Amino acid sequence: MSVNLKSVKEVTGKVTPDNKSSAALNSPNQSCNEATRENESDQSQYICGVAVSLEIIGGKWKGVILWHLCHKTLRFSQLRRRLQGVTQKMLTQQLRELERDGLVNRKVYAEVPPRVEYSLTDLGRTLEPTLRQLCDWGRAYNDDYR
Repeated sequence: MSVNLKSVKEVTGKVTPDNKSSAALNSPNQSCNEATRENESDQSQYICGVAVSLEIIGGKWKGVILWHLCHKTLRFSQLRRRLQGVTQKMLTQQLRELERDGLVNRKVYAEVPPRVEYSLTDLGRTLEPTLRQLCDWGRAYNDDYR
């Protein structure tokens, strides 16, 4: 899946919405669906912040990867052990996407055998409160409805 975030600009390492998107996101009378419908002709432009967020961190593994990296820097094998059921190919793909989107740092050490560590960038750290809320909500849901 290829992503083109035209309505999001990268400014000094921080992702911020442009004026058009910001106005749409701040409009209390406009729902996410209405904002998305307005731009159906331009599929590459997002107005709804939820759509942008889920495009970047959505999926089965990205949120869990980010959650584990909130706690400490981890090597690939450590991440793979913590994410039961993820294949090596899928973990590699998800880490590359998170790195491309500026949420994860990948540090390669010049030694034998090669060592690669993953950590959150400053931008990735801004997701920590959101991930914590998702974790709390998930635990409450699991306790009350399962």
